[in-house]
Amino acid sequence: AVAPEDETRYVGTDQTDHTPMSDDVLVYLVSDSAVQLCVEGVGSVCVQELARMVRQTLQVPDSDQDAFAFWLCSPLLELQLKPKHQPYKLCRQWQDLLYRFTDASSEDIALDEPCLQYKRNVFYPRTKELQIDGEGVLRFLYDEARLNILEGRYPCDPDHWVRLGALSCAIDCGTGLDDQKLIAVIREKKLSSFLPAHVVLGSGGFFSSLRSRGSRHTELEQSLLKEYCSLSGPQEPAALFRQYLSICHSLPYYGCAFFVGEIDKPAQGILHRGGRKSVSVGISLEGVYVVDTKEKHVLLGLRFSELSWDHSYPETEGDSHILWLEFDGEEDGTPVNKLLKIYSKQAELMSGLIEFCVELRSVGDAAAAATGTDGDRPPERRGRLRRQSSVLCSRVHTLSTISYVDDGKEIKRLKPKRAASFFSRQAPPTYSTVQVTDSLEQG
Repeated sequence: AVAPEDETRYVGTDQTDHTPMSDDVLVYLVSDSAVQLCVEGVGSVCVQELARMVRQTLQVPDSDQDAFAFWLCSPLLELQLKPKHQPYKLCRQWQDLLYRFTDASSEDIALDEPCLQYKRNVFYPRTKELQIDGEGVLRFLYDEARLNILEGRYPCDPDHWVRLGALSCAIDCGTGLDDQKLIAVIREKKLSSFLPAHVVLGSGGFFSSLRSRGSRHTELEQSLLKEYCSLSGPQEPAALFRQYLSICHSLPYYGCAFFVGEIDKPAQGILHRGGRKSVSVGISLEGVYVVDTKEKHVLLGLRFSELSWDHSYPETEGDSHILWLEFDGEEDGTPVNKLLKIYSKQAELMSGLIEFCVELRSVGDAAAAATGTDGDRPPERRGRLRRQSSVLCSRVHTLSTISYVDDGKEIKRLKPKRAASFFSRQAPPTYSTVQVTDSLEQG
């Protein structure tokens, strides 16, 4: 999660006397600056009304209003809110949400407090984002993309992160600096302001990092310098923002909402010990991406047309919520169905978001077909072939999956009759068996 630096932030609370119905509301941007609003009836004000006030303050054009949404964020959980949600009331329920959707300890939950953030809407299509030309809106999108690159939430290859780092240098300091001045700026701001933290720190253990840190930093500085010098002439900030975002758009998980989970490790050694690996799961209108949080590379990337999914509740105490991802695979030349189990208390959220994204795409496709505007959306095609060393390549061979032949006998696929609300406390939905040939996307 994007963790706020100040853990004493309040939403809908006066910062001086902490009275619960104050008119002062702080809405944070990803850059960690904030918009202060004076709101009447803060206890019942909805996201839609707050959004109108924030757009007016930040001068966001009406044409770009859908690019952003309100989120409740803390180090433990991030949730995008709907227009009808009332942030103050959700903040009052925050501890209940943490117990429901996280494995945090009671002590951590008691100390956790969310802040209200205004950032990119996960349901906003990339095609529309490409049409944005306002410098202020591009700046907001750039700030969020840059943070996700620096924190490793958007894994990328060296040619990407060096270029992105050089563009950040140009945005922060301008183009045309000589070598000496640029190196001085990089050292003053630190490499971690321009390159992903895991790249700057490197790997190989603590003592190995200490021995090689100096030479590694020098090498990274020279790479940034060379790439910065390749930027052509003076450029307006908006042009630099577009270049940065254009590279980020090439990353399949750009604009995803991210969730935490674990997957089984393949059994290794004589004792066939496995264990679990921590992953982040990114979900957007494009598909589902499972990322190794330690190695910072993609383990599995699937478009919705390539997968089926399900969510199962714990059957007994100690069991986990599971998000099941089913996709086509091959073993010894035989086509098989593969099942990946993602253990997470956020599996219900993930399943609900997948279902909603699939429905949105279906509605969009139907509307495009009815109006004859199919040409507005670029046709889906296979992406550019990448070398296996690329962090963007799926690593299915490293996953511990369940394989079965598509005859419907060994495993029955289930799907919920309807999606559960993110915030309602309900009994687990009933499930009905479907035929193997059915598509969950047609739900």
